[in-house]
Amino acid sequence: MQFLRTSKQIGQTIKNASRLRTIVGVFAKHGFHNIAERLKLGRFILARLNAAQDIDRYSMAERIRMSFEELGPTFVKLGQLLASRPDLVPEDFVTEFSKLHDQVQPITFDLIEGVLKNEFGDSLYKVFLSIEPEPLGSASIAQVHRAILSTGEQVVIKVQRPGIIEKINDDLNVLYFLADMIHTYIPESRPFNPTGIVDEYFKTLDLETNFVVEANNLRRFKQNFANDPSIKIPTVYLNLTTERVLTMEALSGVPLSQSGNGAKEGLDNTEVIRRGLRAYLKMVFQDGFFHGDLHAGNFFILPNNQIGLVDFGVVGRLNQRAKAAVSSMFMALSKEDYDRLAYEFVDLAPFSEKVDVDLFAKDLRDLIAPFFGLTLKNVNLGGILLSSAGVAARHGLIVPTELMLFFKSLVAIEGLGKRIQPDFDFLNYAIEFAAEMIKAQYDPQKILNDFSQVARESKALVSSLPRQLHFMFRRLNSPDYAAKINIKNIDELKKSIEVSFNLLFLGIIIAALVGSASFILVHPSDNLLAGMPAFSFFGYFLAVGLGVIAFFNYIKK
Repeated sequence: MQFLRTSKQIGQTIKNASRLRTIVGVFAKHGFHNIAERLKLGRFILARLNAAQDIDRYSMAERIRMSFEELGPTFVKLGQLLASRPDLVPEDFVTEFSKLHDQVQPITFDLIEGVLKNEFGDSLYKVFLSIEPEPLGSASIAQVHRAILSTGEQVVIKVQRPGIIEKINDDLNVLYFLADMIHTYIPESRPFNPTGIVDEYFKTLDLETNFVVEANNLRRFKQNFANDPSIKIPTVYLNLTTERVLTMEALSGVPLSQSGNGAKEGLDNTEVIRRGLRAYLKMVFQDGFFHGDLHAGNFFILPNNQIGLVDFGVVGRLNQRAKAAVSSMFMALSKEDYDRLAYEFVDLAPFSEKVDVDLFAKDLRDLIAPFFGLTLKNVNLGGILLSSAGVAARHGLIVPTELMLFFKSLVAIEGLGKRIQPDFDFLNYAIEFAAEMIKAQYDPQKILNDFSQVARESKALVSSLPRQLHFMFRRLNSPDYAAKINIKNIDELKKSIEVSFNLLFLGIIIAALVGSASFILVHPSDNLLAGMPAFSFFGYFLAVGLGVIAFFNYIKK
């Protein structure tokens, strides 16, 4: 199956040979001729003599970042993904990839209008009374415009750039091909799983480019904050939303990115940041469904210190186990309990026998201890947790993608905090909320609910057990059934079992001889030997002899 998938990708890549030549040429221009040669792609290098003359001035990480910028939106987004994965790429690469910005020149309104007409047909201007030609924002995948519905409501429409899906698909086909080539010809890359990275990137883009999914995310967030008047989630118009167009309520506030440091008349900075952080921590600890890209442009300041949130294309999900682990991580950080922090990483990652938890905890202490006690002004907690994930990776642990997205979102939240109140201590506030969550784990109603769940699952187990046993016995009785057991050091185990059974057998014989000899000893007899009945003497003699044999067999074992 893997061969068929790879063959299909290679076929697509051959069809996109022109794009492959461009990509290889750009990397070669930035000094990566040798990698192209190792990948057997030297024939695609047409710009060998046009390599930048001052290439030695830049580090490898800088040159890859410049290559990504030149190659456009697909590679910029790939770099942004890698910037959140210090468990996969070195720290200097994370730093460089963090400089990539998803800002592009806006396209003309004629092209946007063409997309809208394709989606809504002749009813476009029956549904929308007017659409502002000047965009509110422009990114690599979509462009945002204000509009007014025929019913008079102020809305914002997010419109996908024409041709962007085809362009992304072309680039992804090439990326899959390159990932396969890297895995094949550059063995040192295999621990980083290049194809797995492209798979993760594909899944992210697949969701981000489907606006119906984003609309559903928006709807869920609105439900989660329905009882919190301090947080405003715009209403989504599902009847006016398609895979390529998202229509939602326009917010009356100003994004934090356009409000300087957030200071303006009537604004309580402390209250805004507390509300924002409490909303974020509620997403993480209570809902397990959080905003994955909460930068200043997606954080609106509304009248009366109300907060508005937009852009729900990237979201994270944490199950109960992960939420409890994150709470415990915050508590461990507050108490400098690095053993506990290490074990939380170990418990969340897939099982590995190679982890030395003591050494892992020591490395975490060496990383985090110098920053302990500093406030948000001096330290980035999200950055520290991202770095700790890198330490975990060096110890052979695979950190779950959702946990990495949480760490990345934490970096964004701290960036918002610095804009509003630079010395706000995020960790103390997070610990306060985490403590509430841990306390809630022991709430009587919570315990009763957990017990009820255990009872339901136990009932289901008891109900299905007879059927499972019946199936198991039918399988065992089948003439074609064969069980294969592969046990390490099976020969030694077999020998040990044989010796043990021999010793057990001798022990039973010795016990029987001693018991019989003792029984005869208490009865009168005319045949005495060494002052005791002859049968007793021979019984004890044989028992002693067999005991010596058993002793020597035990020593040989």
